[in-house]
Amino acid sequence: MSLMNWFEDKRRFGGLIGAFIEKATKGYIFSEREKDRYIKIDTTKGLWTRCDNCENMLYVRFLRQNKRICEECGYHLQMSSTERIELLIDRGTWYPMDEDMTARDVLKFSDEDSYKNRIAFYQKRTGLTDAIQTGIGQLNGIPIALGVMDFQFMGGSMGSVVGEKITRLIEYATRASMPLIIVCSSGGARMQEGTLSLMQMAKISSVLQIHQAQKRLLYIAILTYPTTGGVTASFGMLGDIIIAEPKAYIAFAGKRVIEQTLRQKIPDGFQVAESLFDHGLLDLIVPRNLLKGVLSEIFELYNAAPCKKFQNSFFK
Repeated sequence: MSLMNWFEDKRRFGGLIGAFIEKATKGYIFSEREKDRYIKIDTTKGLWTRCDNCENMLYVRFLRQNKRICEECGYHLQMSSTERIELLIDRGTWYPMDEDMTARDVLKFSDEDSYKNRIAFYQKRTGLTDAIQTGIGQLNGIPIALGVMDFQFMGGSMGSVVGEKITRLIEYATRASMPLIIVCSSGGARMQEGTLSLMQMAKISSVLQIHQAQKRLLYIAILTYPTTGGVTASFGMLGDIIIAEPKAYIAFAGKRVIEQTLRQKIPDGFQVAESLFDHGLLDLIVPRNLLKGVLSEIFELYNAAPCKKFQNSFFK
């Protein structure tokens, strides 16, 4: 497809969408024949998707090439865990860990559907066993331990599998004296596992204390849209350096919950990355296309730091 044809398709597609929305808002009733004239909007798959910020229609192929950053407004759309691994890790150096670990329905939880069926559905939909990928790789030639949460799997919720995989990753990084990166994207603890999910917060925090305080090894937390609940309340905010993507939604409780609890109005935008940075909760806000280079520079500075002189270098 030529560039001229792409813009023409985009213009015509936008016109069809606009006409559809205009008639829908006027209560227009479509006949079966008229329905066939309009394109069904599917934002989860296909050739086109819509920006969550400016609502501009985006061509998926170009969006992937642009690291899922909107070409119109610069908004950072959600990425899958596999896309983030490809973004950060040098080609051919990724070695995954604990790929076969799956959740068990210990509580026999069921609401509209059983927890067992939900797990099976999201495993089929995402190709993952749970809401995180962990492993070892190289970032610009630097060996690192990396964990990447995936919001597409049950909202990136943290259950026993997510907690155990992160714990094992941290323990491996500690034994190997490797720096650690965890990319957070989560709605919080997984309600279907009850206390078993909440205990992961303490378990992960305890092994991080050994990694950071006792072994003086680096841990970088990268907060993306969204990072909320128990993830924010534990390892999301425990990084030696905390980095966020632009406009990322970062919170413990949602705005509505806070307003109902405090019985006062909360200003708009107070839970986005820029507001948290202004109040000292974040160290850096880094655009996605610059992230790998920034991390590489941080590792080089860390390796040259005085606290490293009695430890083995991870550049070997």
